[in-house]
Amino acid sequence: MKIILLQDIPKIGKKYDIKTVSDGHALNLLIPKGLAEIATPKALLKVEKLKTEDVAHKKIQEDLLIMNLKAIEGVTLEIKEKANEKGHLFAGVHKEEIIAHMKKDKHIDLLPDFIVLDKPIKEVGDYTIEIKVKGKIAKLKLNISAI
Repeated sequence: MKIILLQDIPKIGKKYDIKTVSDGHALNLLIPKGLAEIATPKALLKVEKLKTEDVAHKKIQEDLLIMNLKAIEGVTLEIKEKANEKGHLFAGVHKEEIIAHMKKDKHIDLLPDFIVLDKPIKEVGDYTIEIKVKGKIAKLKLNISAI
């Protein structure tokens, strides 16, 4: 069955990709959970429109972020997470948590593509995270402490 992915799904594809998967996988998992929809001609037109809107939104985000890179430089973000007595976090800090804290604490909206983070942070401590937009880089200080 041909489907359109509505978000990134590991080992299947990225958002708005058109993929062929088994009927059972599509009907029992992907479509009911809102991860995909059947690739009808009407849905394909809708996806093309959404793709162009996403590209325009990302361009606006990039332009705004380039103007605000100096505001990000040197900002210290405090994140408190549950950790064991050795300082190992129960759940790692991902790009999404960094984005949520930036939006809540500093009122700066980021996209995951702009944050340079190879793997989730699993330990309590101080970190320097790079925000990279169109070749320009700002360094964000991240202080992760235990609750």
